[in-house]
Amino acid sequence: MASLPPRPATRGDDEASPLLCSPSSSMLSAVSSPASTTTTASSSSSLRSASSRRRRQARLRRSLSLVSALLSALCAGSVTIFSLYGSVLQQRLRYSQFEVNGLASAASVAMYAPVSLLGYLCDRAGPAPLSLLAALAFGGGYAGAAAAYVRAERVVAGHGGGVGGGGDGNDNNDDNDGSAAHHWYALMVLAFVAIGVGTCAMYLSAVATCAKNFGRGKHRGLAVALPIAAFGLSGMWLSQVGSRLFANRQLPSGGAESEVDVPRFFVFLAVLLVAVGVAGAFGLQIVDEEDLIEEAVEELERSGILDGSAMLTPGRAAAEIRGNGYGAVAERADPFDELEDVKDPEEEEARLRKQWVLNAETRRFLTDHTMWCFALGFFFMIGPGEAFINNMGTVIKTLYPPNPAPRYGGGGAPTSAATHVSIVGVTSTAMRLLTGTLTDLLAPSPGAGHVQITSSSSGGGDRRRLSVSRVTFLLFFAALLSLGLAGLAAGLVQNHGGRFWIVSGLVGAGYGAVFSLTPIIITVIWGVENFATNWGIVAMFPALGATLWGVVYSAVYQAGAQRQASPGRAGGVGAGGDARSGEGDDDDNNLCYGRECYAPAFWAMAASVWVACALVLWAWKGRKGWAQRGIVV
Repeated sequence: MASLPPRPATRGDDEASPLLCSPSSSMLSAVSSPASTTTTASSSSSLRSASSRRRRQARLRRSLSLVSALLSALCAGSVTIFSLYGSVLQQRLRYSQFEVNGLASAASVAMYAPVSLLGYLCDRAGPAPLSLLAALAFGGGYAGAAAAYVRAERVVAGHGGGVGGGGDGNDNNDDNDGSAAHHWYALMVLAFVAIGVGTCAMYLSAVATCAKNFGRGKHRGLAVALPIAAFGLSGMWLSQVGSRLFANRQLPSGGAESEVDVPRFFVFLAVLLVAVGVAGAFGLQIVDEEDLIEEAVEELERSGILDGSAMLTPGRAAAEIRGNGYGAVAERADPFDELEDVKDPEEEEARLRKQWVLNAETRRFLTDHTMWCFALGFFFMIGPGEAFINNMGTVIKTLYPPNPAPRYGGGGAPTSAATHVSIVGVTSTAMRLLTGTLTDLLAPSPGAGHVQITSSSSGGGDRRRLSVSRVTFLLFFAALLSLGLAGLAAGLVQNHGGRFWIVSGLVGAGYGAVFSLTPIIITVIWGVENFATNWGIVAMFPALGATLWGVVYSAVYQAGAQRQASPGRAGGVGAGGDARSGEGDDDDNNLCYGRECYAPAFWAMAASVWVACALVLWAWKGRKGWAQRGIVV
């Protein structure tokens, strides 16, 4: 078992030491001095006053951190509105569906891949550095994307072949457009990688701040759900800002009225997110983190995972770390040794204790087999949701033929991506708040506020007359997510875009609830002191899922577009479609219409969610699962 560094001596210990050294002299002085009682009472009153003042300051700091975290989360989800301008990139820059999905996948991978590393840094260095990193990444990413868009659009317009650009549809011009404009595609990919990293850093710093400051009480679910809900809400309000305040007013005839002026919108996002990131670098802080670590130490000692014997011998832990190569070697001839020894020993010991505890909890998290089942379940659930959100704009365009008759879409105008980005944002936000609140009210609460160990937590949970496990909530909302995907695949909305709100609402509700419940379950089972690292490890999995399903959807879509563009198919638009106009076919060769463009991909996504439910159920009720080990969840 690991040995812990000693607890730093507290102020109370120093004050009590004279009484322990000479009890007789202190009692004699108390008897001989008539003013001793008054002095003691005055001292006790001043201590109470100081303690009350510290509590008020801590509450104020927590409140300010909460406001800063919610502001960061409300702006961090800019990458979720990719559908708002994804179809614009396809039409005006002549990107193929694979290239559009390449940008979305680059952002998704960059958003999830570094989350474990950033979580590790967040737990050890705090959330402020991550917020500053987010400011730099967002500023560079959106500025670079705006520059790449402007230059590529100029190339397309210069060759006269852009969609809506007044071109004549000449094949040779189209080829020149593609090769020249795509020289800027690499810069666009790098920009979206930076945007993904910024999203990860800002989101993680906000969620970790709330989880650590408020995640030990009875409202832990709401504490984690609030910034996650704000992150979902960011997509809704940013999509409305983009579609209303940054609409392209100078479109040529035939352009979509709701098309976003992409470069201006990117510049706006760059300025906004740099300001929010810098503000978060000052406002995000963990309050009373020393107490959090101290409580975790006591919990792990009671479980027998950590050995507290080192606390009886001050300095032993630091010597062991130096001797084992984790710090400097024991004997050195470095002239700066004396400067290093000047460090406050209490701060150094507190730092070593924190490092020791966090490393021990990380090892326990990684060696828990149920965590891997749970993480794989998250992978199979979130990947399809991410792919749907990223490709919603192009999916909507497959619902209508190129020249729709009035009866399509219920006789009204075609539905827009901005509308459904907002629907996904609203339903996702509502479900995140709802699940956080309901799990606080209905789900059982563990006896401890830290990592649950079988030997210490079995039978120690809150036994309520009515309780619904958090896993039950997770499985229910995952089923809603799969229902939305299956409904789309079955053709429920084909040629009826007015019904698309059913699909976007179900997917938004399921996606939002799963993204809220997963970190809540992590805090309940594995504690909050190492939350950013633990959540970061699990959150890496959706990067692969989003990429996988984005590629699957792109392959299905592109195959459908090629079949429709092939000789002999010029008169059809795929399953259930009407005749295509022969005019402008050259410009629309990379576009697809009808169920054949998406149905196989979304059937596979629905099946993926069902597999995920089976994995989570096994982690809960399977052999040596949470239920058998007595873990309250």
